[in-house]
Parts: sequence; structure tokens; C-alpha cells
Amino acid sequence: MSKISSIIQPEDLLELKIQNKDFILIDADGGGKERYLTNHLDGAYFVDLETDLSAAVEDAANGGRHPLPKPTTFAEAISKLGIGPKSHVIIYDDKNGANAAARFWWMLTSIGYKNIQVLNGGFKAALNIGFPNNDNIEIPIPTQIDTCIFEWKLPLTTIEEIETAIETKQKIIVDVRAKNRYDGLIEPLDLIAGHIPTAINIPLTENLDEFGAFQQPSFLEEKYSEAFKD
Repeated sequence: MSKISSIIQPEDLLELKIQNKDFILIDADGGGKERYLTNHLDGAYFVDLETDLSAAVEDAANGGRHPLPKPTTFAEAISKLGIGPKSHVIIYDDKNGANAAARFWWMLTSIGYKNIQVLNGGFKAALNIGFPNNDNIEIPIPTQIDTCIFEWKLPLTTIEEIETAIETKQKIIVDVRAKNRYDGLIEPLDLIAGHIPTAINIPLTENLDEFGAFQQPSFLEEKYSEAFKD
């Protein structure tokens, strides 16, 4: 299977379902399994941002929230979902695809998997076009662990590099949280409100249009070119 678009439209997902095509559908969530147990897209397996896509930390002040797991640990997790190098994986969440689904896409892409897609508009968009949904608990068929997974292949940064960027101002730090959190007006999760010094704020919701779908590439290219220009 050749490389496919990173985003799939709800109508195309429904067509794959109708044609009984071979793909793995993933419901990714950062708020626990309650919504999945109540209602999810037919055939979807559940992935938890907290336990499946993050390493466990005892103290978020010393390690942050949601650090990446070791690649070998991730390899074990996806093998339990039946995901292998040639799998066609389609991921959605209830945040229009811009939260846990986007993270899972990044992680699978970062280990070199090619046929990974995020559902444009997420859970709600699929429901709006009549994609079947239910509360059946789907049990995946595990596959062999991919022993070739031993590193993240996409760029990462470290806290030390962030500290250097603050001092030198030679790199741009982007805070994608909501503006009121960036401004320190509210802070529902972290101990300290506000933002990293020198960081600019580009809320992730600005990557979506008024209907919750991803903005067009040309729009995003112009937006980020303007934000990052000297």
C-alpha cells in the first residue's frame, strides 16, 4: 500500500466501512474510557492517552505530563491492538482529531509506519454523516511485536534545549494551549499558571475551521509563515 493522506474525510471512512475494506479504527481519548463505553464508532478499538500513549510519571513537576513512552514499550502496546508496519490505521477522538488522535498519528508516523490517518472532524463528524456507532466492546487480535521499533524518528526536543532557546532566542517556542491559559488567567491542570518565557501562543484550535475540520494546507502555510517570520 502506497503512502496515503494523513487526513481522511468522514465520507471516505464510511465508504471504506461499506466496502468492508481492511483497516484498523482507533478511538483515542485523553479523558478516560467512559465515553467509549457509552458510545463509539462501530469496530473501533480504544486507546488511552494517559496509559497507552504516555509514560507513567510519579511527579509531573519532574518529568512533565504525558512524556513519550520508550519506543519498545510503544511497540508492545500497538502489537496488542493488532497494528503492524503494513496496517492501515484510522484514528479519531472527540476533539475534532486535534488531540489524542493527532498524538497517536505522530507516534505511529515517528516509528516509520506509513498508512496512518486522522479522521477529519473526529467523532462528531462521523456521527453527522451516519457512521454506525454503538457501545460494543471491541477486542483486538494481537499481532507480533515489531522488533524494528527502537527509536523515535521524528524530531524531539529536551528541556535543556528549551532552556537554551529561552536564553539565546534563536529558536521559536510555541505554546498551543488556549490563550487564557497562556495568559495565566486560568490553569486547570498545572501547578503554575502562565507560559514558558519567550513562547508565542498559537492555540491548536486555530488549526480548525468553524465546523471543527482541519484548515486547508494553504491557509495553515500562510498562517505559520506569518507567525514565524523574523
